[in-house]
Amino acid sequence: MAITADLIREKMIAEIGAVHVDVEDTSPNRCAASFKVLVVSPQFEGKPLLQRHRMVNTCLAEELKEIHAFEQKTLTPEQWEKQKAQ
Repeated sequence: MAITADLIREKMIAEIGAVHVDVEDTSPNRCAASFKVLVVSPQFEGKPLLQRHRMVNTCLAEELKEIHAFEQKTLTPEQWEKQKAQ
């Protein structure tokens, strides 16, 4: 199965309860080898950064086998609102 921004977005919503997901294919030729994601989920409340990243990595375990580079930013809804206000 081809890895797409939509696939990553859908998995984050379904498995982590994300309320906002930005996915950018950062591969030079958009070949789905490199992605940058922003995931906003209430499930991140009270969890340290490493645990949040592990949640995302677990959700995308199969996809990460084929992705060369994966950059992620994980925020709670409250953190997301504060960031948007800046």
